Amino acid sequence: MTSQATRKTSLIDRPSFDFVLDLDRVILLIYITLVLLGLVMVASASIGIADQQIQDPFYYAKRQFLRILMSLMLIWIAWRIPLQFWNKNGMALMLGSILLLGVVLIPGVGHTVNGSTRWLNFGLFTFQISEVSKLFLIIYLSGYLTRRAEEVKTNTMGFLKPMFIMAFASALLILEPDFGAATVLLLTGLSLMFLGGVRFGQFILFVSGTLIIMVMLAVSSPYRMARITSFLDPWADPFNSGFQLTQSLIAIGSGGWFGSGLGGSIQKLFYLPEAHTDFLFAIYAEEFGLFGTVILISLYAIFALRCFAIGKMTLLGQQAFGAYLCYGVGLLITLQAIINIGVNMGALPTKGLTLPFISYGGNSILSMSFAVGLVLRAYKEFKQAGSPESNAARKGNKTIRDKARKKVGHGKNKRVTA
Repeated sequence: MTSQATRKTSLIDRPSFDFVLDLDRVILLIYITLVLLGLVMVASASIGIADQQIQDPFYYAKRQFLRILMSLMLIWIAWRIPLQFWNKNGMALMLGSILLLGVVLIPGVGHTVNGSTRWLNFGLFTFQISEVSKLFLIIYLSGYLTRRAEEVKTNTMGFLKPMFIMAFASALLILEPDFGAATVLLLTGLSLMFLGGVRFGQFILFVSGTLIIMVMLAVSSPYRMARITSFLDPWADPFNSGFQLTQSLIAIGSGGWFGSGLGGSIQKLFYLPEAHTDFLFAIYAEEFGLFGTVILISLYAIFALRCFAIGKMTLLGQQAFGAYLCYGVGLLITLQAIINIGVNMGALPTKGLTLPFISYGGNSILSMSFAVGLVLRAYKEFKQAGSPESNAARKGNKTIRDKARKKVGHGKNKRVTA
């Protein structure tokens, strides 16, 4: 009894030698492929600017490599912590992230870069709250849809209560301003609520109201309006408001079918601003062409489909929290990738969002990697939810398998005696 109680209350599972069998290899393989590809592209895209600014051509690549190591550690931690912990503490995490979003806006506290106050400066590193708030929103909504499943489907307030929290968090993000993060947060949250079974009429009404409010906010702000006009016709002012987008389009168009080869980009040589962060996709397209671009987009598509497949399996296995968590992570990473690629190609206004796992940026890759760890944990708990005999057959646990065989043999002996 004592050992069982200790096992239930422990935050992190005991080490297991069956960890390889409890990992989803598709998710892990795509993740490793994307982060390694991102490391190579960060080194290629930043080599000129790093050499000019810091006299170290691989400065940004070295920092990105250290963040990848930290990300792997975060995946391991997330994989070890039972999902029940996140289910119980989702509301506290979401409220904590909202509190920090408010703290960032306090004059003198938030750290401002390029006119946006999105970071808390701790000296050795800066912390971007919006990256964490997107992940905590998924955790909170997953728990809410699990506990209030019937209320969400039948009661209007069951739908509106999480919407108020989402709206308030999005308002704080817009004040930073971080219109891109607010968009991703709202789209992810609304998609999760739709998957949770809200009434279609309520969903359409809220989506319509959200779109109207976002359009009004965009039109009312000269900063955002300038971004929209430059997005619609960047060639009207190619040396000022449309400079970044025109240089991005030149990079993508120069790639052709198979690109100029790794390291062969011209636009990264002080033509395209933020070439190693928000516009890294344009440099990738220039160096690897249409062929490489299709491969990259296919990797994101397979990642999303696998997240949804794991979510469906866990939902059928009566593990609703893990299912919504997988749906949310798949939606979050896919939506952010779509928006970033759309911005680079001139299909969407500039948002300031990174390309998941690829772009340079510590907060983004760390939070996204932790989200991947949560998906792997959901897969692990689904695999371990079977009977001891089925787990023995799957894991190759000889001891339990022998016990199962003895039970069968004992039953046959009884029938022979009778």
